[in-house]
Amino acid sequence: MSGDGSAGPPPAPPLPPADPLRPWPDTVRWQSISSDLIWVELIRLAMVLLVLGLGLGVGWALSGSGFLGAALAVLLLLGVLRGVAIGRAVRAWGYAEREDDLLVRHGLLVRRLSIVPYSRMQFVDVSAGPLERAFKLATVQLHTAAAASDARVPGLRPAEASRLRDRLTTLGEDRAEGL
Repeated sequence: MSGDGSAGPPPAPPLPPADPLRPWPDTVRWQSISSDLIWVELIRLAMVLLVLGLGLGVGWALSGSGFLGAALAVLLLLGVLRGVAIGRAVRAWGYAEREDDLLVRHGLLVRRLSIVPYSRMQFVDVSAGPLERAFKLATVQLHTAAAASDARVPGLRPAEASRLRDRLTTLGEDRAEGL
């Protein structure tokens, strides 16, 4: 008790439990990827739907099977649902460079946070397929000794992909020298 008879300030309320996939919400500056990746993914989806839809449509037209017609309808419904989810999925991607590691987050239903220590990296790839090149995008892929811990950051502009590759390579070499 203090001299005036009061018990002092009330105790602080307990902190809410931390979300395991957001362990550094205030201390990490997340970098987002290009929203042009949405178009790349939608075009990929459209190509798959076109091939499968043509196959089912021709089969349905030739056989008149109600099963194939229902399968075509389900394919189109799933395609629309996936198309809607693509936008949210692309916006869920992010990466953050910290002093000793790179954080990569992604996922809608299953959220994933990968933490790749610079000292564990073996090499870094930058790749761009035909669709990605058409939209001026690239993917940075980090490789470690454990295949399960590999991480990738898609949807980067080529200049940012090169900058990230060079920075990660330099940091990886610096951190590996102490081993």
